[in-house]
Amino acid sequence: MRAVLLALVLLSAVSIVAPISAQTYPSMRPIPRTTSLPALRALALRREIHERFTLGLDAEAKNAWSKAIPEFERIVALRPAEPLGSTAQYDLALAYAHLRRYGAAAHALQAAIALDPGFLAAMANLVSVDLARNDRTGARAIAERFVRLAPMSARALYARGIVALRSGDAATARAVFGQLLRNDPSYALAHYDLGLAEEKMAKYDDAVTEFTAALQLAPSYARARFALGAVLLRQGKRAEARGDFARVASDANGDPSLRTLASAMRDSISAHK
Repeated sequence: MRAVLLALVLLSAVSIVAPISAQTYPSMRPIPRTTSLPALRALALRREIHERFTLGLDAEAKNAWSKAIPEFERIVALRPAEPLGSTAQYDLALAYAHLRRYGAAAHALQAAIALDPGFLAAMANLVSVDLARNDRTGARAIAERFVRLAPMSARALYARGIVALRSGDAATARAVFGQLLRNDPSYALAHYDLGLAEEKMAKYDDAVTEFTAALQLAPSYARARFALGAVLLRQGKRAEARGDFARVASDANGDPSLRTLASAMRDSISAHK
């Protein structure tokens, strides 16, 4: 039972980098001819910002996050007008987050939102970053702000649900993920997270239903299969649980840590027949 509890605690962790791409930078307009010194300085500044955006975005496209950071840091230091300022902060945060520099990523995202209070993509990523650095108060505040700005946004509702789940508020998480699924029953990730909420509330049959629904929509969803195995084991369905753990353990493309844990659970069931 201790192994099952540990497994379920590990499964409640969420992805910490939201899958949002880098911001698009507008192409550089042709530079007009001028002999004015202030105008030439302004044009040189525009040129530098354009070139650094090009280099930074190219580095991010190649997952070369360390190379992207100095380009966006320099743009931020130049304090360009909007929307370039918030865009640079956002892309800088994206690079920081991929290198697990969550404190720096949070600071950059907060700066982006301060420059553009309606920057929903920055808010969505800030929720994930705050959760990664265990700032649940900050995550909840930005998630609620996100929902107020975009009450019909699935991403905003999902952010609220994840914060509730991570904060131990299973009832709120259950309500939010249920609302998401009423709007879109094919949302496999919401079925999985609703299953976690149901499990936390000891509604094991309902949890099995949600994990099964997630797997019907996404058969290769290893975390949902592991979670299903853990709940089945709680219910005393050892053979079925072992089958799910075995499938996760044999997934060559899966998360190595999850495969190792699944192997241990499978072998533990075999050893206690």
